[in-house]
Amino acid sequence: MATKKAKAKKPAAKKAAPKKAAKPAKAKVKRKPNAAFMKALTPSATLAAVIGSKALPRTEAVKKVWDYIKKNKLQDAKNKRNINADATLKPLFAGKGTISMFDLAKILSKHLS
Repeated sequence: MATKKAKAKKPAAKKAAPKKAAKPAKAKVKRKPNAAFMKALTPSATLAAVIGSKALPRTEAVKKVWDYIKKNKLQDAKNKRNINADATLKPLFAGKGTISMFDLAKILSKHLS
């Protein structure tokens, strides 16, 4: 009896991936800042006790409040999202002892005009 030999399987030929057309490089355009963010606003007397009475943009006011919070270590140690009020910030926070950092912008908007 003749035995049949098993044919050795050839490895499947790998198909070359189709080359994608190179996208043309976009020219980098410098972003123009929104004029609403750059408008100088006057802080209320309560807010002026923290950041000063000079008129400044909303973004700078938030930055100065955060500088004050970090300088005086008022960020809650366990929950970093909370800000503990000291004697200067308590009137700004409407008498609350602690606020969330997400409420900070809303509170500051009431004190900027």
